[in-house]
Amino acid sequence: MNLYLIRQKVNNQYDTYDSAVVRANTAEEAVMIHPGGKRGWDGKGGDFSSWADSNEVTAELIGVSFELPPGVICASFNAG
Repeated sequence: MNLYLIRQKVNNQYDTYDSAVVRANTAEEAVMIHPGGKRGWDGKGGDFSSWADSNEVTAELIGVSFELPPGVICASFNAG
């Protein structure tokens, strides 16, 4: 699986995530991962106002990982 740096710049209030490193097969899968590990997130802000809609998220391939499960490796959270 690949490691991606996912980022968003549209939701920059307090108590929001601005980026994360995630493990996913593709960039399309990576942008659908919520940095807080939220289950049931469908790629839309809605109840999960700490992130952004998936169409506002970029995914940059930064490496390959062999022995980690899919999901969030590390996230940047702006507490307020």
